[in-house]
Amino acid sequence: MNVTESDESLVRAFAGGDADAFLPLYRRHAPLLYGFVTRMVGLPAADDVLQEAWLRAARFLPRFEWRSSLRTWLCGIAANCAREHLRRKGRLDAEVASDGGEIATVWYDAVADQVDLERSIARLSPRYREVLLLHDVLEMTHAEIASALGIDEGTSKSNLSRARAAVRETLANRRRNDE
Repeated sequence: MNVTESDESLVRAFAGGDADAFLPLYRRHAPLLYGFVTRMVGLPAADDVLQEAWLRAARFLPRFEWRSSLRTWLCGIAANCAREHLRRKGRLDAEVASDGGEIATVWYDAVADQVDLERSIARLSPRYREVLLLHDVLEMTHAEIASALGIDEGTSKSNLSRARAAVRETLANRRRNDE
C-alpha cells in the first residue's frame, strides 16, 4: 500500500475489504485527532476517547459519502466521542479539571504563557473549546466545523468569538494578578 495515496483511494480500498488500507489513514489523521481529543477531555481519558472514535470511524467508513473532507468527518466523530465521555463523567458543562499537581518553576516567559494559554483553553466549556481548537489549532473553516459538529456556521462563528473572548479575559486576569 502506497502511504502517499489519497484519503479517498484508501477509504475505497478499506470499504472493498482491504484492511491494510486503514493503517495509512490512521497514521495520517491520528496525531491531529489525538491533540484535539486530549485538549477536550485531558489525559489519560484521551486514549480511550480516541480509540472509540477510531472504532466508530472504521465501522462507518464504508458508508462515508464525501460531503465533507475525511478530516472533518473524523473530527466530528472525535468531538462526539469526547462529548459522550464528558457527559458520562458529568463534566459536559463544567470546566475540565487541571491535571492536578503543581507546575514546576517556569524559567521562560514563553513557556509560562503557553501553560497559561493551555489552562485557559481547558477552562472553556466543551462546546467553546472544541470550536476554538478546530478553528485555531486544526485550521478548519467554519463550514467544516459546522459540518463536523452538526451546527450552523453562525453558531461556529459566535462560539469561536466567545471562546476567544473568554481566553483573553482569563489571560488578562492572570497578568493582573501577577503584577
